Amino acid sequence: MTNSDGDFLHELHHPDVPVPEAVRSVVTVTSFGKLMDAIYNWGRRNSVWPMFLGLACCAIEMIATASSRFDQARFGMELLRASPRQADLMIASGTVTKKMIVPIVRLYNQMSEPKYVLAMGACAIGGGPFKEGYSVVSGLDKYIPVDIYVPGCPPTPQALLYGFLMLHKKIDGQSLGNRNSVPWYSRTPGEDVPVPVLGPDIIDPRQAYLLRRATTTASEAHASA
Repeated sequence: MTNSDGDFLHELHHPDVPVPEAVRSVVTVTSFGKLMDAIYNWGRRNSVWPMFLGLACCAIEMIATASSRFDQARFGMELLRASPRQADLMIASGTVTKKMIVPIVRLYNQMSEPKYVLAMGACAIGGGPFKEGYSVVSGLDKYIPVDIYVPGCPPTPQALLYGFLMLHKKIDGQSLGNRNSVPWYSRTPGEDVPVPVLGPDIIDPRQAYLLRRATTTASEAHASA
């Protein structure tokens, strides 16, 4: 048993139950629910399969993270999948354009639960230096839920590795007893994120009511004039 396994047992141990010092590294006393959460989250956080979604220059740093110098395989994340159906972590690395957000949302909907999204770089987080451009989305989180933000232009591989650690921390905080933290176990199936419509500009179907309101206001103003 490694030191990390001993730390894992120590975190699970119930503080009110005494355990002899000689066996604390291999024996722990805890509740069944806490044990199940720990085992479930431990298995998930050590087997996250990212989806290769290189959009711009940040993708070079993401590729470097998988190289031998940094080696994301130490986290069980060496399998960069090309199919969303085999991945549970979307790493959006680079500039997200209005044309590209449409297939990104489709890919997100095709990923199986539980799934997470990591926005890598200033462009994916908020548009970056191209935020005022006519073709760039000012933030991936305006269309799909983002769990981890890794800032930078571009972020270093070390920053991406820290983002992985923050994702692990988030996974460890989820509990089977709290359905809000594990919504994929709800009684009803989750709804897909509406795919944006690309026309003269990008349109989010969830904001259609704003367009209808603006159209109605404009029509009434024109009629009153």
